[in-house]
Amino acid sequence: MTIQRICILGSTGSIGCSTLDVVARHPEQLSVYALTAHQNITLLAKQVQQFKPRVVVLPDAATLQSFLNHYHDSWTPEYRLGTEGLCSVAADSEVDTVMAAIVGAACLAPVLAAAQAGKRILLANKEALVAAGSLFLNAVKQSRATLIPIDSEHNAIYQCLPETIRAPIPEQAHPSILRLLLTASGGPFRTWPLDDFATITPQQACAHPNWSMGQKISVDSATMLNKGLEVIEAHWLFAMPADKIQVLIHPQSIVHSMVEYIDGSVMAQMGQPDMRTSIAFGLGFPERIQSGVPPLSFSALSQLEFEEPSLERFPCLALAFDALRTSQAACIALNASNEVAVAQFLNGQIAYLDIPRVIQASIDAMLKHDTTVIESIEHVVALDQQARHTANQISLSFTQRNHA
Repeated sequence: MTIQRICILGSTGSIGCSTLDVVARHPEQLSVYALTAHQNITLLAKQVQQFKPRVVVLPDAATLQSFLNHYHDSWTPEYRLGTEGLCSVAADSEVDTVMAAIVGAACLAPVLAAAQAGKRILLANKEALVAAGSLFLNAVKQSRATLIPIDSEHNAIYQCLPETIRAPIPEQAHPSILRLLLTASGGPFRTWPLDDFATITPQQACAHPNWSMGQKISVDSATMLNKGLEVIEAHWLFAMPADKIQVLIHPQSIVHSMVEYIDGSVMAQMGQPDMRTSIAFGLGFPERIQSGVPPLSFSALSQLEFEEPSLERFPCLALAFDALRTSQAACIALNASNEVAVAQFLNGQIAYLDIPRVIQASIDAMLKHDTTVIESIEHVVALDQQARHTANQISLSFTQRNHA
């Protein structure tokens, strides 16, 4: 049996850790070729000691020295640094599969490199599609890379599509599909009185009812901006126009998403709210492998609820649909300004309700200089940096107002 060699971009994040958990269950099928991390050096040292990758990528020489101070093992990997190191390992000839789990725009260049090299890409990063959808998918098609979405919602849709529809990446919406139904838990504030939103704290926003995630993603779930980004991703992955994508709140997080066909059939993918399910699907595809996720007990399920989201409660979701209908530049501004706003909120500099305000103002500013054609990854990065600068300036005005 040929062992699949895996490069994990972002091994110390929640997706990276879950990926390693699945890999550890299948030593006869899966091996770790490369691990990359940004700042969690202590955890990375433990991962390298356990999985013994050939290559380790760190952001710079100072971080490498910090890692070496924490790492005490006889195994000596090759060390690479920065974006160049990420891109080189993602395209390495000895790599079969790239798990793209770095959060943010830092994943753009290495994921594009993996696509250009024709790798099997397990996509858990949103920016590759939200900010650079056309560039990324063109590279996938030209190199005949394999792209499998790992986000639970897109992975669910992927599983609900016939093979003839999901591969290769479609050029247009398949006529048999009526709509895609993306489910969302609704986050911790689904039933809160709107009058209480002004006092929401970072701790409250990070207390997700179903999923164990990092702080930034937890806040995105609370605002439902994450679902908005997933709408944009679904548009690119499945060539689906915005008006054929619907979001449904499903508090139990058991149905991960659905596909409705023109004959009235609705295909749903169900399971425990555990990312190891979709990760194992991607690692094992086209076969199924054990994920470590406990079986779903239908007898223990009291009910499955569904409701339409209130755009007054979740204005970030409306902003995402608007950006998708507007332009790629608007989508870049949406994502970049949200990252800035969430970071400011987590640092106590702006209020929870300021997050959509910063995003809206940043998109409006970007559209004054809108570029309809995205020419290169450098162009994407430049627009991303411009949007971040604008969002920081706008956030500063909210910070000054809040502390006046």
